[in-house]
Amino acid sequence: MDERTALSLLGEAVGGAGDDAAVVDGQVLTTDMLHDRTDFPDGTTRYTAGWRSVGASLSDVAAMGADPTAAVAAYAAPAFDRDELRAFVDGATDVCERVGASYVGGDLDEHGEFTVATTALGDADAPVRRRGASPGERVCVTGTFGRSAAALRLFERGDVDRANELFRFEPRAAAGRAVAPHATAMMDSSDGLARSLHQLAEASDCGFAVEAAAVPVDDAVDAVAADAAERRELGLFFGEDFELVFTVPEDALPAVQAASPTPVSVVGRVTDSGVTIDGEPLPDRGFTHGE
Repeated sequence: MDERTALSLLGEAVGGAGDDAAVVDGQVLTTDMLHDRTDFPDGTTRYTAGWRSVGASLSDVAAMGADPTAAVAAYAAPAFDRDELRAFVDGATDVCERVGASYVGGDLDEHGEFTVATTALGDADAPVRRRGASPGERVCVTGTFGRSAAALRLFERGDVDRANELFRFEPRAAAGRAVAPHATAMMDSSDGLARSLHQLAEASDCGFAVEAAAVPVDDAVDAVAADAAERRELGLFFGEDFELVFTVPEDALPAVQAASPTPVSVVGRVTDSGVTIDGEPLPDRGFTHGE
């Protein structure tokens, strides 16, 4: 059973599943698991691992338009190294502080592969779901895409300092709060822009028409991509960038762009059905755990 099939099965069994986070009594709650083989390339520091793993859960909170309040992490490794453990906690603490949350602890265990499970909590009066987009609205994104893809290429080339820097993304909590009053549907792009658009379309029972030229690809991609085709691939499909993907009524665009502290790009329009880019079908693929 692949990850998508497993998630579909869980969605049928768990009430309320399907959004970036669960909503419980005015709070949002989410959990993630990352491990060496699929999430931390050779050269990833424990500081970056702490930042990135906790940041992934904070990003889910942000995608609900919530205000992150706290996070915890369960840390498992073949052995406990004092410096590595301290660096991990420092990274986790710093990413929490970046979004105004607190890192409040977690758990330790021995495991054959370095693995981290994180949980984050946030406050939300009116959380934004993945469902709610309507034809005629505009499709928007924060920031740029391909940052993590560029980092992976740099890890492979041995430029680990720059790669670690790119891997330490900023969860879009402030942007999420800013756009939440206007957004009709929202999620983060952890699985890639293309996959996220398909997930939003499925949840909202709609389609999207996206323009390739409007998709903001990170400058770091230009330094690692061999040609335009690879640039497109890394920007659309690689994933793990943790930007926000959301829909808003067209008349709300000026307010959204003025309120968000992170640049917001309009990449397309909500349609009745189908997900296309420049009029052609956009493949439904992206980052998958276990591959």
